[in-house]
Amino acid sequence: MNLGLMFKSGDPVLIGVSVLLVLMSTATWVLIAWRFVKMHHARKSSRVAYEAVRRAESLDLAESYAKQYDSPISELVVDAVAANRRYAESQQTMLSASLPKNQFLEREISHSLSKILNRYDGGLSVLASVGATAPFIGLLGTVWGIYHALINITASGQMSIAAVAGPIGEALVATAFGLFVAIPAVLGYNYFTRANKTFSRYMHGFAHDMHLYLLNDKSQAQQQNSKNKK
Repeated sequence: MNLGLMFKSGDPVLIGVSVLLVLMSTATWVLIAWRFVKMHHARKSSRVAYEAVRRAESLDLAESYAKQYDSPISELVVDAVAANRRYAESQQTMLSASLPKNQFLEREISHSLSKILNRYDGGLSVLASVGATAPFIGLLGTVWGIYHALINITASGQMSIAAVAGPIGEALVATAFGLFVAIPAVLGYNYFTRANKTFSRYMHGFAHDMHLYLLNDKSQAQQQNSKNKK
């Protein structure tokens, strides 16, 4: 695939198509590398944070352990414990009194979980767009190149294989280049969509366990009762 021929002998439209495909290919590989590193770090750090939090004997220790790690699990634990503390400290207000603890924690944990998971959707729309449009952009370059070649042949009045093969061959490179750009984008989109679903199920499972643990925690109730007695 000699892209130099397109830039050397192609017209502005064919050159523009080639430049656009180069930019799309660059963006695709940068996004794939960035998302792979980000997802790998999220999975690894979450496993380490989960093991640390699981060994905690109290909510305060769980929050302390979670703050030692930069991971989605840690952020969810910190947000959930903070929500549990806010609910215990605001029992005298009408708003919190009208909302059961179960619903309050479910709302707060769900909000935190959505905020965390949304950060791992970045770039998927770009990969999907590149995968869907790159073949057609390459095809546009091919059609335009063939049209341009035929116009030149008509103007010169010469019709031979030698006169047709070169320009049309250069134009067909655009279609191949479009497929070369689109295939990694489609594969990357499918891979990261699947990875996001798997990670989302893992996070939802942990959020469910955290929710149940907070509902069954007795320390907050005991602290609140001691404050009321005083």
